[in-house]
Amino acid sequence: MAEPSVLTRHIESYVDTTRSLNEQAASLDSIISLVKNGLVTIEKLVREMDMYLTTTDHVIRARGILLLAELLTNLSLKPLDNVTIHSLIDFFADRLVDWRTLRGALVGCLALLRRKSDAGMVPATDAKAVALSYVKNLQVQSLGQHDRKLCFELLECLLVTYPNEVASLLCFELLECLLVTYPNEVASLLCFELLECLLVTYPNEVASLGEDIIYSVCESVDGEKDPHCLMLVFHIIPALVGLFPNPSGSLASFPRDLFEVLGCYFPIHFTHHKVEDVDVKRDDLSRALMIAFSSTPLLEPFVIPLLLEKLSSSLSSAKIDSLKYLSYCSIKYGADRMARHAGILWSSIKNAISTSLKEPTESFYSESIDGLGFQENEVVSEALVLLETVVMQNNNLLLSMIVDDEDISTVFNTMTSYGRYKDIPLQGKQRLHVVGRILYITTKTSIASCNRVLETFFRPLVDILQLSIRSSSRDWFLNFGALYLCMELLAACRDLVIYSRELASNSIPAHETFCCILQSFCVSLIDALCSILETTANEGADDVDIYLRVRSLQILATFPEDLLAISDNVFKNILTTLMSIIFKDFNQKFLWKLALKALVHIGSFVSRYESEKAQSYNSIVVEKMVSWVSVDNCTLPFPLKLEAVSEIGASGRNHMLNIVQGLEGAIFSYVSDFYVHGNVSSAEVAIQLLQFYSEKVIPWIHETEGLEEILLRFATNIWDHVESWISCNVEVQEKGLLDAIMMAMKLTVGSCSEEIQYIILQKAYTVLSSNTSLLLKKSSLTSIPVQLEESQLIQHVDNISHRDELVLSLFASVIIAVRPRTEIPNMKEILYLFLTTLLRGHVPSAQALGSMINKFDTKAKSTEISRESTLEDAMDIIFKTKSWFFRDNEVLQRNGNGMGLKDLCLGLMNNIQLQVHAIVGLAWIGKGLLLRGHEKVKDVIMTLLECLMPDSSTRAAKLKQDSFENILEQDFHPSVRRSAADAFHILMSDSGVCLNKIFHAIIRPLYKQHLFSVVMPLLQSLLKNFDPSFSRSMLYRASVHIIADAPLIVVVSEAKKLISLLLEGLSILSEDILDKDQLYSLLLVLSAILTDKKGEEAVIENAHSVINCLIGLIAYPHMMLVRETTIQCLVAMSKLPHTRIYPMRTKVLQAMSKALDDPKRAVRQEAVRCQQAWSVLWGVNCMSIDYRRAFIFTRMIELPAEYTRFISCL
Repeated sequence: MAEPSVLTRHIESYVDTTRSLNEQAASLDSIISLVKNGLVTIEKLVREMDMYLTTTDHVIRARGILLLAELLTNLSLKPLDNVTIHSLIDFFADRLVDWRTLRGALVGCLALLRRKSDAGMVPATDAKAVALSYVKNLQVQSLGQHDRKLCFELLECLLVTYPNEVASLLCFELLECLLVTYPNEVASLLCFELLECLLVTYPNEVASLGEDIIYSVCESVDGEKDPHCLMLVFHIIPALVGLFPNPSGSLASFPRDLFEVLGCYFPIHFTHHKVEDVDVKRDDLSRALMIAFSSTPLLEPFVIPLLLEKLSSSLSSAKIDSLKYLSYCSIKYGADRMARHAGILWSSIKNAISTSLKEPTESFYSESIDGLGFQENEVVSEALVLLETVVMQNNNLLLSMIVDDEDISTVFNTMTSYGRYKDIPLQGKQRLHVVGRILYITTKTSIASCNRVLETFFRPLVDILQLSIRSSSRDWFLNFGALYLCMELLAACRDLVIYSRELASNSIPAHETFCCILQSFCVSLIDALCSILETTANEGADDVDIYLRVRSLQILATFPEDLLAISDNVFKNILTTLMSIIFKDFNQKFLWKLALKALVHIGSFVSRYESEKAQSYNSIVVEKMVSWVSVDNCTLPFPLKLEAVSEIGASGRNHMLNIVQGLEGAIFSYVSDFYVHGNVSSAEVAIQLLQFYSEKVIPWIHETEGLEEILLRFATNIWDHVESWISCNVEVQEKGLLDAIMMAMKLTVGSCSEEIQYIILQKAYTVLSSNTSLLLKKSSLTSIPVQLEESQLIQHVDNISHRDELVLSLFASVIIAVRPRTEIPNMKEILYLFLTTLLRGHVPSAQALGSMINKFDTKAKSTEISRESTLEDAMDIIFKTKSWFFRDNEVLQRNGNGMGLKDLCLGLMNNIQLQVHAIVGLAWIGKGLLLRGHEKVKDVIMTLLECLMPDSSTRAAKLKQDSFENILEQDFHPSVRRSAADAFHILMSDSGVCLNKIFHAIIRPLYKQHLFSVVMPLLQSLLKNFDPSFSRSMLYRASVHIIADAPLIVVVSEAKKLISLLLEGLSILSEDILDKDQLYSLLLVLSAILTDKKGEEAVIENAHSVINCLIGLIAYPHMMLVRETTIQCLVAMSKLPHTRIYPMRTKVLQAMSKALDDPKRAVRQEAVRCQQAWSVLWGVNCMSIDYRRAFIFTRMIELPAEYTRFISCL
């Protein structure tokens, strides 16, 4: 047992209100721990707390009871015997009368009532005693919010856990107590929650109260405005109605009362913005009210007229709610009751659709367009939903009204007056659209509706189209209105059939009336559409006419064959017509796009439903498009070919597989034509095909399961063709083609599993080893360091044959894309290969070497895939391989001395090209180390920084130590320093060709922030300490790369330290045209700092310097974006405190006056904005002469040359 003094000390700490909350919580945790561990029993604790539970000091008593309650809450799983539970619940139930200790009593009751049977539950008799104490002693509305919440939780617990014991008590005593105690506050949340619980949990007991309970509920909820309470009210009404299912029972006398209670809330206009009302949404309230409205058919005589009346409201939200409520209530009230309102419902729906349409969109073409392109808002959408509901409910009645409607008859009677879309007046187009949408919705509602509508309307439409009197294809003229309504009816029938197919129990027989009607006219309609589409391109038809013709043909082609038997020849005619448009009419962009989309939809349909037509589609569409790509004798522009192939491939898996196979053949054909015959035009086509394969095909294969073998086939075929390409003595190399092949290879390999990657690696290595002399002999690889002859480096720098470059680049692509766990064969040999070739200027070798370093295992593990080398082995090979030196023009044998990769970077070979290549290679190796967070990257950074410095003592000492007398001590060449500075861009930037997530690189989080924090202080120190006579442009160039590629949040946080560096860097970089891209990147960083609140503080302190620097860049001649961004920065500067920028206003306005003469319009426009912003400080009239000049000059670019010269003279 624990010492009593310890327990007492914890109790006193908790009940002492002067102690901090942390101290009280710690004391509670300590007591809980003592009880859980059996050091203190509950009985012992209660005896120890006796004085705190019974003292007359209200504060101490409240804290003591709360301590006991919190303890029980945290010990819900600790078993307690029945005697202890009875004593505790009895104590807490009695404490409910003491309002000063109420919170602790409520928490204690809840803690005990929520216990499970395996830990000891409160007996039913004790639970009833708690409920009785609750009813008699608590006045919930007088309590604070937290205590009221505890009361509600206690009620919920009683109702859920002990329903039988408290049912009668809650039904009579509690309800009576509430209505008596709160006559004025009966609308409180407590009452409604209790009412809801009573109605849901104890329906039989409440129903026994009869009309009294109905009256009481109506009286209780009348006039309530609180959102939380209203939500409960709307739930209470359906629960109350559900107690009296007999329509002639107790509820029959109260429908008007219920409606008067509910009707005043429609439509919901919810304007609360209080914090406590955040969880109550208007849509939730509206739906709850809708359910309450529909809870009993007895409300129909009152609800439906109200909803119909609100349809004339000027508020769109009221109309939308009315339509939603009508759709929902119609189903609940039943067909017989709704039949009384059928006439007014029909006219209201028609009016809602007609009055809510907006003008057609400018661009008619859209995949989701409905009707004639009129913009349909939510009112129209809900009206159409209501139409479908009432037609389905009262089919014959509504169909009779639609068939006999005068407005629809008027549209049919006037249809022949206008043959083309452009001839129809706007009001006529709107009416035609409304009729089309109504007929579509009505037709697709049911088979009966479809039969009735087509019997009534389709034949007259066919007569207007005059399909039966065709004399020749050139005589075809299809009335627009008739064709449009035919299309809507066809679409409705098709959608009805497809929907019924998805429900196997509702399959449609082929002898249905509408099927017979369509069958009798479909062939002639298809012939008419195909004939007229052949001349559409030359006809100059309106876009809507074109859309209608193509869409109609598409619908007919996608009708299920068992219900609309279209012969194979007719189907082929449709496909041939659309393909003819794709092939010939590509100059008609709108028509071409529509034809392509139609072919895609048809392809998707035959892939999903019609296996019989799939063969025709494949032969006419898929194979022909593949043949267009394979041969270059097609007039269709190549980008359009690829777009068509992409869209058609997306229409079905089998289509894409056929296209992929054809694409691969075309790719290898064009590439072979270049490498074998030197055809440059074939290289251009091959580049486009490879880019398409990389961007479209490989992602599709990767996302589709079970197609990895295609990737293996493609990669293997590339290597098979490589052997034939290099056997032809490749004498030319197209960098764009090689890059495209490499990217396709990377993406292919990167999308494969480890097993497939290993197969590709073996194939690649076989080709590499048998077709290149670059690999070192195995006898040279037995020890480290390794002797690499000078002839491999000096004499062949930048001199890799095209044959070797092709093989080596593709092999590097494979290595770049493999996964970290993929086994690489002949690891050491490959490392030496890349190490040698990167020094000869082969950048992919450097990228591959960096990728290998990034993905190496830190150490070999016997349980995993065995590797020939670990990361440390690879590091030794890269950084400890030495012998790149010579004396008296003779190659020296390994004697313990020599130069490693770092030495080459520092120029110990006196070969500028070799030094540059070594720096680039070191940068990519460093990037691989940086991404994985290896500490060796620090050595790489220090080497690069040494290359940026003047001839250092380190280099001189090295020269002296190794006795390289013939190597002159001289400063680094500018190209070497530029490469060292650009190496930091390699380290910081996101590469798209290697070392990224796509190619499975290991990337440590926040690596950019880490490099920024390491390198920037070093660069700042170097810039500060160097002699000013030394050109520091490359140090600034390196700083620019670090700053521009770092996350903006990091740069902004260091803005005060970086602002001076930024300004001086801008000044230095503006002197050399080669630095224009870096200048623009740095200027963007400054712009970001100016627009950030944290960065603004740094700018304010250096406002004059920033403005002077920006003024110097306004006339920068080499890049328009620099001038435009500079002026935008000055506009941002105008928002700084006036005391800091006011002295600079004259300089800025003078500079802007010159910028108004800039040859680029975008710059002139920004100059006008800037002048306006700064003139506010000056107090100048915005319509000064400079602004008139600016207006003229910003418009000059749009004028003819003679007017421009005249205005310039003015």
